[in-house]
Formats: sequence, C-alpha cells, structure tokens
Amino acid sequence: MAIALQDPIPWPSEAIWEAVYPTLPNFSVEVLAELDSSNTELMRRARSGQTDPVLLVAETQSAGRGRLGREWVSTRGDSLTFSLGLPLPVKDWSGLSLAVGLSLAESLHPQVGLKWPNDLWIKGCKLGGILIEAASTGSRSYVVIGVGLNINPQADAGLRTPPAALIDWLPDIDAAKALRLVAAPLLFAVQRFAQEGFAPLQSRFHARDVLCGLAVQTSDGVEGVALGVDPTGALQIQTASARVRILSSEVSVRPAELKENKDIPEPKGN
Repeated sequence: MAIALQDPIPWPSEAIWEAVYPTLPNFSVEVLAELDSSNTELMRRARSGQTDPVLLVAETQSAGRGRLGREWVSTRGDSLTFSLGLPLPVKDWSGLSLAVGLSLAESLHPQVGLKWPNDLWIKGCKLGGILIEAASTGSRSYVVIGVGLNINPQADAGLRTPPAALIDWLPDIDAAKALRLVAAPLLFAVQRFAQEGFAPLQSRFHARDVLCGLAVQTSDGVEGVALGVDPTGALQIQTASARVRILSSEVSVRPAELKENKDIPEPKGN
C-alpha cells in the first residue's frame, strides 16, 4: 500500500543498529527526507574524511543513479533507496556486486533472481539495482554500496526491462519492512566477502542466475551462451569459437530472450 506523504515512515533504525552494534560499535543509521543521491552524499563525505560505517536511507532521491550513469527514479514509499558506507580492507573486489545482490535476494524472496553483474530480477522484470563505488582514504578503502528496490508498481515508460514490484510478491511489504529484512544481513555479507571473497558464494549465485543457459549479447559485441560465473565472479560466455570471461562491470549484458518462467529453487544453507 502506498504511503501518504503526511504519514511518517516507521524506519527500523534502532533495530538495525542493535543488530549491527556488536560487530561495528561505531555504526550509525541515518534517514534523510530527500537527497540528490545517497551514494553521491556518502562519496562526498568520504572525500572530506568522513569514513565511519553508516547506513544512509533517502526517502526521496532527486538525482538517483544506477550503473553506467543511468537514472534511478525514487519516490517516497514506492521505492527503497539506501547506501551502505564501510571502510573495507578488501584485497580483491571481484564479485562484490554479486555478493551484495545475493544477500539482498536471499533476504527478500525465493523467486528473486540475479542478473550479472548488479540487477535483481523476478520473472523477467527488474526489481532492483546495485551501484558500488569506492573512495581511497589514505591506506584504507571506503566502499559505498547503493541499493534501489521497487516496493510498489513503477511507471515503465522508456525502460528496456519492465519494472517489478516487491509488493506483488510480499503483499504486506513496505519500504521500512524491506529495509529491516535486508540491512543487517547485507552488512554481514559484505564483511564476510572482505574475508573470503566471492568463491564460497558461487553455487548460491548459480541457483539464482537468470542468465545461465541463455543466448546473450554484450554491449561490446560478444555473443554466445551464458555459462554462469566463475569463482572470481566473472561472467562466462561460450561464443562460436571460445569461452570468454567478462570482467568489467562497465559491460552491459542482455539476454536474447527473457527467462520469464524460470523457477528459482529455494537456496539451501547460508
């Protein structure tokens, strides 16, 4: 149900902080009524030396953005938009967006699938997206993980992929409840990734991979059949002559046909 503008959104800030505090005592949760972009704001802060771990929620974004500079429309209550900023000692960033997507999908619904490298899909429609940026702060790296999820139905004019709405799959969901589902598990997943990398997550990603087995084409001209991801998170494509690994997140991958009727099995284990 859409939230009226005058109604306060009951964000679960305290509950999220309590869950995270034992691991990160200096962690904070911040909610702002409007921002240009939660990612842009945390990157501004990082460049000015503010690098404490923080979850920043923007009820409305006036200049939200996704990967490759694409606009991400965000309206109050109809979308959930937030960014997680963390000082993160990661040796290899390969697969981080996949680890983030996997955590979100497993927290939300068994039917949420993952489209390499950073989209959440459900039955051929886009439910959400991820934008990861990093700022160097001396000897440390500060990662900003931006997440946008469609809670209520969105206008699809001009979109290449029709939007999905989480409320169609979880009838009692709203932006605040969705945040409570995903926030703490996401932070813990990122911390595990920093220690273990993507390899331990490969099979769980495969269970939700909406591209695997499909004919695909990339924005830089590679055509073939998607074979899933390797232990580093690289997308593997079998072309007519060779197996190609796609590493760059700046490459866009499109299926020749949407896997609209794929049933995604319930993941086993954590």
